[in-house]
Amino acid sequence: MRLLVQRVKHAHVEVNGDTVGAIDQGLLLFLGIGQDDAEEDVLWLSHKVCGLRIFSDEEGKMNLSVKDIDGAVLLVSQFTLHASTKKGFRPSFVHAAHPDIAIPLYEQFKKALQGQLGKSKVAEGVFGAMMDVHLVNDGPVTIWIDSKQN
Repeated sequence: MRLLVQRVKHAHVEVNGDTVGAIDQGLLLFLGIGQDDAEEDVLWLSHKVCGLRIFSDEEGKMNLSVKDIDGAVLLVSQFTLHASTKKGFRPSFVHAAHPDIAIPLYEQFKKALQGQLGKSKVAEGVFGAMMDVHLVNDGPVTIWIDSKQN
């Protein structure tokens, strides 16, 4: 599993002009699920991101997690995180999981986040939809996490 984490002041996702998920301060998570991903990747990655200390404490040091600040997460599926760009100019997505594998793992990841942060603290886009993602980066702080390259 690949996760692009962005610390945000606020973010929301629209599908066909309608807002489907929104958060204030917290993390915007772009999740890419690969063919070889499994439940162990879900558990490791959800634990890692919920404990990731990238919010400032009272001394201005990145020392607090999204849990510590009572923040929220906005989860957006993004198979393009598994793009292969080695050859040519058209990305290949052969390493991205097919929906029959990806959807259950996405749902497990969402439930793992809800278990750690609380159901009301997890918003999401629409799996597989064309989405407009709006955000205000905080920092900016952007971190790449890959469960296979931990």
